Order: sequence, then structure tokens, then C-alpha cells
Amino acid sequence: MSRWQPDARGRLQQAAIELYVERGFEQTTVADIAESVGLTERTFFRYFADKREVLFDGQDELLELFVSGVDGAPDAASPMDAVAAALKAVATMFEPRRAWSQMRGKVVAANPGLQERELIKLARLSAAVADALRKRGAKEPTASLAAQSGIAVFHTGFAEWIAPENTREFSEIIAESLVALKAVVSGG
Repeated sequence: MSRWQPDARGRLQQAAIELYVERGFEQTTVADIAESVGLTERTFFRYFADKREVLFDGQDELLELFVSGVDGAPDAASPMDAVAAALKAVATMFEPRRAWSQMRGKVVAANPGLQERELIKLARLSAAVADALRKRGAKEPTASLAAQSGIAVFHTGFAEWIAPENTREFSEIIAESLVALKAVVSGG
């Protein structure tokens, strides 16, 4: 009889990402994932709706972190400064997850269906940030432009952060990317 081990969700996530990298996303089944950590498929489905959800788990928390970052910005902050505050909060959350994020990036990059899902996630983040900016009083198109620009900074900064040759922290890359965006917008 096997001994119960804690953190079934975490063990399933780790096993899934390792199998996706090793075998490929399409070639890995839920049964493979569950079996590799001594659990059943039924247990897998208690935590995840399907095998894609392992890669997109935490999406709602990320959205909430973006929105709360915008909401928590000083009242006098411009829309872009409110987005910058949200990006700083998000960058801090990711720092301890670099190895996981690198593996996840490889899996998503190798699968067009997962790439599409990633783009949907980014669009959803942008819409939520734009809504938060409108609640702060930002008008259109300013709210949407600031939100989409912020998500572009997040997306490009994230890709740079998970690159194997990168040694810098995500927050540093985000700060540099915001400076670069301001330079582009000002014509520099």
C-alpha cells in the first residue's frame, strides 16, 4: 500500500511539465501524468479540468494581481503609471517560478493550440486592466492603449526573462521595458 504524500496538485503540475518537455504535450496523457506520481486520473481531474489547465493554472490570480496593482496605484498616477505599478507587483510574483516558467515557455512555443490559448489569456488580461483603468477615470482610447501597452511589456519582458541566457530578474527587465516603451512613444 502506498503512503499518502502531500501536495497532490503541485506534484501533478511538476510531473506534467516534466513529461510535456520530455515527450511533448500532445504525446502526454492524463494517465501518464497521474501514474508518474502514483495518483489516479480521477485525482488529476479533481484539480484540473484537462491537461492544458496545468499550464494555465493561476491565470485568475494573475488577472487579480494586475487589477489590484492598478487599483492600488496612487490616485494621481497616470494610466500608464498605474499599469507600471501593476507590472511591478506581477514581476515580484514570478521571480521564484523561473524554472517552471522556462519549461512552460518551451511547451507552449511547441504547440499552436497552446499558443492560441496564451494569446487569449493575454487578451483577457488586457481587457481586465483596461476595465480597472476606466474605473479610475481613464477615458478611451487611453485606457485600452495603456492596458495593451502594459500587457505587451509583460509579454515581451516575460519572453526575455525565461530565455536560457538571461541572468536578470523579471522586475529589472520590466522596468527597462517600460523605459523603452516610453522612448518609443516619445519618438526616441
